[in-house]
Amino acid sequence: MHMKTLLVCLTTPEHSDVLMKFAAPLAHKHGAHLIGLHTLEQLIVYTGAAVGVPEATYSLFDKEQNAQSDAIKAIFERHTKNETFAAEFRLSRADGSPSSERMIQSAHTADLVVMAQPDKTANWYDQRGTQIDVIRNCGCPVIVVPNDYDDAEIGKNIVLGWSDTREAARASHDMLRVADSGANVTILRVGKSPQDALADTRGISIAERVSRHGLTTTLAHRNITDGNIAEMLDQIAFEQGADLIVTGALGHSKVYDFVIGATTHALLKCARVPVMFSK
Repeated sequence: MHMKTLLVCLTTPEHSDVLMKFAAPLAHKHGAHLIGLHTLEQLIVYTGAAVGVPEATYSLFDKEQNAQSDAIKAIFERHTKNETFAAEFRLSRADGSPSSERMIQSAHTADLVVMAQPDKTANWYDQRGTQIDVIRNCGCPVIVVPNDYDDAEIGKNIVLGWSDTREAARASHDMLRVADSGANVTILRVGKSPQDALADTRGISIAERVSRHGLTTTLAHRNITDGNIAEMLDQIAFEQGADLIVTGALGHSKVYDFVIGATTHALLKCARVPVMFSK
């Protein structure tokens, strides 16, 4: 199943160029319709304080928002003007709602979403945490691109983080949307390694299923010594020169994620290559 509608969430000029260097070649490769979405944020004022905010403050905020929007649109058009695939730039207003809601609404009709890695220094307050919200609620896979990423191609060499969960199974299916024909896929099991690799019947079964799609698969096991699962996935991807990590996302409850933390949150921060999250 190929990807034919690609949504790229363009939040700031600082990240838009990196995202478009990634998204435009991906759309070209798959002949996809590329949608660039920018959400105009709201001016957040504490309850009861709005009466004390000068009109000039609102005007200055709107002016800054419009300037940022124009800059992002210019970046989008520069990367798409000479392309053969269809491209459209969408401008949406938050209008009192979190910006992630506008992204989720657009993502409901997309095959794949592309977003930037979280960045507290560049993102507006209303944009922080949008990656988790979109991954959790959009209903399609989300690729998060590191903010300093400078490679364009993905799909040749993939690391699939595998566990016996619904989310991992979903990720293994979504991976087929972007994997090249004959791509190398390392199916990585992180945890206590079996003494007999042939005893891992579930790992062998997923490797066989993926290989039937014409992909070259390798089943690997790694024990956790130092660090965590996210760091292990990132390290293996880096060592193998992988261009993409694919993993299930947010397999625990919101309470668990908030109190203990989860692989998804850690991987959003530490990954050095793009990560496709499937929920």
